[in-house]
Amino acid sequence: MKKLLLASATLALTAGGAFADEVKLGISLGFTGPLESMSPAMAQGAELAMKEVSDSGKFMGGATVVGVRGDSTCIDSAAASATVEKLISDGVKGIVGGMCSGETTASLQNVAMPKGVVMISPSATSPALSTLEDNGLFFRTSPSDARQSEVMTDIIMEHGIKSVALTYTNNDYGKGLADSFAAAFEAKGGKVTINAAHDDGKPDYSAEVASLASAGGEALVIAGYVDQGGSGILRGALDTGAFSTFVFPDGMVGGKLEADFGAEVNGSFGQMPSSEGEGKDKFLAAATAAGFDGTGVYSGEAYDAAALILLAMAAANSTDPAAYKGKVMDVANAPGEKILPGELGKALELIAAGQDIDYQGATSVELIGAGESAGTFREIEVKNDKIETVKYR
Repeated sequence: MKKLLLASATLALTAGGAFADEVKLGISLGFTGPLESMSPAMAQGAELAMKEVSDSGKFMGGATVVGVRGDSTCIDSAAASATVEKLISDGVKGIVGGMCSGETTASLQNVAMPKGVVMISPSATSPALSTLEDNGLFFRTSPSDARQSEVMTDIIMEHGIKSVALTYTNNDYGKGLADSFAAAFEAKGGKVTINAAHDDGKPDYSAEVASLASAGGEALVIAGYVDQGGSGILRGALDTGAFSTFVFPDGMVGGKLEADFGAEVNGSFGQMPSSEGEGKDKFLAAATAAGFDGTGVYSGEAYDAAALILLAMAAANSTDPAAYKGKVMDVANAPGEKILPGELGKALELIAAGQDIDYQGATSVELIGAGESAGTFREIEVKNDKIETVKYR
């Protein structure tokens, strides 16, 4: 059974003394870079959880939670590490982030681990993060791309497609997903005609598209970024007629896909980590009331990341990462009373009473292994120029 500490708010102490009136949480996301269109809703998701906890008046003797944003750029590891360094120097007690796998790994190893600060990423999905030594400081509310690869393989096979060309953005996220997918697809009898990297930020992708077209395949899998090279590859493939069917993993699923391509990719399909049910519905309603689109990729995961940090602090009765890091798995998993979006105040009451909680949140949170989401996925298809949900897996 989980053991939750019960203490009077007036006597509660952290390693540094009495609880402050303000508790800062960092938000390290790519506000510039290849996924900049996704970052605002993700940040708003995290800030929604912070506001909910603050408004309850039941966190650390009535402390207010303040979000501090920092730009990880998503692709520049040095910049991401500097951002996390700055957030920590500004006094944050935990970090929602990073966003992309490479910069998350760098900022975790270079900064957060040496300084002993917890990071919970809503969107870093590289399989390599599953086995990375992290001193118990790193968690993620998104599933590993090893799982996404299996889901993508099943979806492609169910479309009757047995051969694909594969291109990936040349970084940890892209290579990890591409390699995992190629292994999963070929294990089920599929053929990957080419597995080729592409660099982001190029003005022209004709050479890459020519290589993909030469290799052939019934569809083109683009494990890239919709705000960057992934769109460049897609535009080149459409303009040359190299492929007519495309498979879009999570980095390509966003409003920009609809806005820039629309009818040109009708019939193409893909998947992204997501969930359904009461928790998701409650989150979407709360997001709408707060004035942002909660359907954005990883927005719900960001809400859950912030909520888990704050609930773990409450369970440890401390904002010290060394104290609360061991409580993250406790509040995230059974046993305990299920907690959904809008119920963080209730969760704080239960914790204060010494009772167990099982945080479900916006994305049906269940942390496995060293602290990553077991994950469910939303299968999508572009129909009538729009991204539509087919089902959840």
